[in-house]
Amino acid sequence: MTDRQKADLSRIPRSIWWDIDATNGRPGVFLLDQTRLPLVGDVLCCQKLEGVELAIKTLAVRGAPALGIAAAMAIAVWSENESTATTVDEWLYGVDTQAARISLARPTAVNLAWGAKRLKDYSHDQALKGKSLAELKEDIVSFASQMAVQDEAVNRAIGENGAPLLKKGSRVLTHCNAGSLATAFFGTVGGVIYTAYGQERLSHVWVDETRPLNQGGRLTAWELMVAGVPCTLISDSMAASVMQAGWVDMVLVGADRICANGDVANKIGTLMLAIAAHYYDIPFYVCAPLSTIDASLSEGSQIPIEQRDRRELAGFTATGTILADDETTSRALGMLTLAGPRNIKFAHGHEMSIYRKDEAYAFDAWFMNTPPDVPIYNPAFDVTSASLITGIITEAGVFPASEITKALA
Repeated sequence: MTDRQKADLSRIPRSIWWDIDATNGRPGVFLLDQTRLPLVGDVLCCQKLEGVELAIKTLAVRGAPALGIAAAMAIAVWSENESTATTVDEWLYGVDTQAARISLARPTAVNLAWGAKRLKDYSHDQALKGKSLAELKEDIVSFASQMAVQDEAVNRAIGENGAPLLKKGSRVLTHCNAGSLATAFFGTVGGVIYTAYGQERLSHVWVDETRPLNQGGRLTAWELMVAGVPCTLISDSMAASVMQAGWVDMVLVGADRICANGDVANKIGTLMLAIAAHYYDIPFYVCAPLSTIDASLSEGSQIPIEQRDRRELAGFTATGTILADDETTSRALGMLTLAGPRNIKFAHGHEMSIYRKDEAYAFDAWFMNTPPDVPIYNPAFDVTSASLITGIITEAGVFPASEITKALA
């Protein structure tokens, strides 16, 4: 493998971190806005819990492991910037209340509630040690930040455990995004891909676009290209065809919740990949941290499946920067946005907002491309039976799906 072909992991993105906002000196949760990637690389600074909550609901931050960290950091930022508690008991009550709130931001990924519970439990444990309110507030910021560090270590362990499953030159197919963007850093599926590629076990990645929000096309393809890992983007409906052609040696997907019997909830479309892989006798592996295992649910039918906004399927979003490369255009855009963002009305429900961004102009838009009022069913996830899963790759090792609870021992 030549130097030119080596993956450059220094270029893969971090999705979430804690820092101080240079503009006002207040702490905040910093997020790479994944709704605008790959063409716009905005960073959000959330200085209130509500901001993180909105980022979770709108998918500015997404991916099960990243959601767990976001939940913990949301409570920490509430403690730093919003809590008015003057006693430890008041503060603990607030922590419990905010943990319950942020846990409900999205229903399917168990890591969200897991992250909130970890932070809540840590808060109570430290309070029992007799620490002051100031000490407790400082401790939970450190704890939430450390969760991001631990997440990276977990992902690297998943990569080390999963890479040996690939033979030299293997071609992998993946779905949605379970790379660095779905975690604090490195990724679950991404961890296996980057590790295997570095060991010359992987030669190519087929990337499902992942309708309707195109996280595969927008996020995974971009992430792999930034890292220098060879990849090809395909539509979801092409996956079985490339399997049939003999171009796929393994399917790797992430997970949002794993039941005690090994059933797995993941991004919608995962089930049909598992069925196709089973038909063509292609190994199908799930990559996930132990925190994604929900042993309280015995089987997949018990997993709550999130129903998303019908507009995600009824049309498509677009975001970008306007090239105001002449005086007339610049003057017109300046007048439009003089009082702030300007919402432009279209026929048939299309929407566009134009706004000033630094020295340029940008837009966010949604365009309908389906019949108005067509009935829409838009679940964000589906459930893949343990019987279709070759194994689950965790930081503790690789386990048969039906024996996944052994990973918790």
